[in-house]
Amino acid sequence: MRLWSLHPRYLDARGLVALWREGLLAQAVLAGWTRGYRHHPQLARFRAAPDPGRAIAAYLRCVHEEALRRGYRFDRDKVASWEPCPQLPVTEGQLRCEWDHLRAKLAIRAPAWLETLRAIPAPDPHPLFAVEPGGIAPWEEAGRSRATALEPVRD
Repeated sequence: MRLWSLHPRYLDARGLVALWREGLLAQAVLAGWTRGYRHHPQLARFRAAPDPGRAIAAYLRCVHEEALRRGYRFDRDKVASWEPCPQLPVTEGQLRCEWDHLRAKLAIRAPAWLETLRAIPAPDPHPLFAVEPGGIAPWEEAGRSRATALEPVRD
């Protein structure tokens, strides 16, 4: 599971569809609708929000808006809430880490898409997140440590 802190406009088609699917899974986990992925490290920042359900819904709304902008038909009714949500923090280091990770993935799966991003020195965050100083998020480090010990991360 990869719930990008980056704005969804940077994702290629495959990445945007995967983000929608994984965001819906995260919404189900946070709502208690499923038993899988309950301990996934990327859910920590949503759980830390005052209202985790509204936070993941706000996250999904932006993904939905990007899909509409591209002419995709993601089902709006799958988003549990359309109420506003306060921003969550994301660190500069986390954004840099994800930007590097995304570019590495795109170099393999979508080099032409990556070429359209080359002129961008630093990405914008997903609108749910407010950037603050700091390094890589603890949940990212935890996910990398767990993946190294167990199996490759698929995101």
